Amino acid sequence: MTTVAEIVADDLCVGCGLCEAVTEGRVQMAMTSSGSLRPTPLDAFSASEEQKIIDCCPGVVAEARATEDMPLDEIWGHHGTMRYAWAANTDVRFEAATAGVLTSLGQYLLRSDTAAFVFHTGADPDQPMRSRWVISETPAEVQANTGSRYGPTAPLAGLERALGRNEPFAVIAKPCDLGALHRLSSLDPRINRLVVARLAMVCGGQSRLSKSRLLLEQLGVDESAVSLFRYRGHGNPGPTRVETSVGDVFEIGYLQMWEDEGTWDVETRCKLCPDALGEAADVAVADVWPGGAPTGEDEGFSGIIVRSAIGESLIADAASEGCIVLGEPISPRSFDDMQPHQVRKKAALAARYEGLRDAGASPITTHGLRIEELGRRLPPDAAKTQRSGTAERIREARS
Repeated sequence: MTTVAEIVADDLCVGCGLCEAVTEGRVQMAMTSSGSLRPTPLDAFSASEEQKIIDCCPGVVAEARATEDMPLDEIWGHHGTMRYAWAANTDVRFEAATAGVLTSLGQYLLRSDTAAFVFHTGADPDQPMRSRWVISETPAEVQANTGSRYGPTAPLAGLERALGRNEPFAVIAKPCDLGALHRLSSLDPRINRLVVARLAMVCGGQSRLSKSRLLLEQLGVDESAVSLFRYRGHGNPGPTRVETSVGDVFEIGYLQMWEDEGTWDVETRCKLCPDALGEAADVAVADVWPGGAPTGEDEGFSGIIVRSAIGESLIADAASEGCIVLGEPISPRSFDDMQPHQVRKKAALAARYEGLRDAGASPITTHGLRIEELGRRLPPDAAKTQRSGTAERIREARS
């Protein structure tokens, strides 16, 4: 049997917080020296807890929540509505990442009494460069926790707290988090009973905290002096902004922060992610920059991908109530152009999983995500490079 310790040793843990939820806090997520969140201690699971985690862990398995009566695109999966969208509230649209659609949907679910709270993430007020799970009960609280968090997050660490309230709630999280939630729902009936909406951002990968630490080092700022660390927003895409307790303010443009992909220090599991597109969500929201990167600031636009009847109703109702604005339709091939890195990764995954096998690690088991079919798109020489590179990374992780 695969164990949690083996997943961590192979660097396939993404730090989602599932281990903390399943053990009700006995195992907690802790920051490693390399800037990742990992379950600690690794020897504190009961046999039944460990089996439950293995059945749902994003480092082991990923599964689409397929809606069979929706069109299927080989890359983007089953989908209904695909179109441009943005927050109707100009403040939300400006402050939030990706035009504020996820924030606005969370606010709408509270205002309509569909949800008693929104379970999502926000900056840790005691360590603003870091993130934590939060429960927002009012639209103002949702807005206060708006904006993408590019460092490590463990939203599922608070799942037991959320479920224990026995109230309907919405979840805003990364695709891998929602994938684990979906798998767990077959073992915990409270999830399907209480979670009224599953909302995801299309994800380019989770950076380790080392990326943010490097920025502070370049600025000459100690983390203990940071009073605000905003990764983006206050514009689209908006700058990364750092404020200190002594009044210093630094802003770094989005492209300057992220132009060198070699400095992202993305989790290994993210490079192997079979579902960065949110196929376990009701609605997934993506950046929509032609070519895959912004050329400057704009008013804020996002692309929505609806994946369920719940998602269709939510989008229609939120638009009707004036919470979001719906723009022109987007085709899957247009999404290819606006998210080209996702298309490349999808085609490379089958070869990367062979590299896992070569290194003696178990590849992620996938259901309904078309990994083998997409892998046939990759030329043999490129597949060989992807396979050998993955094997090397896993061997390095174990050394």
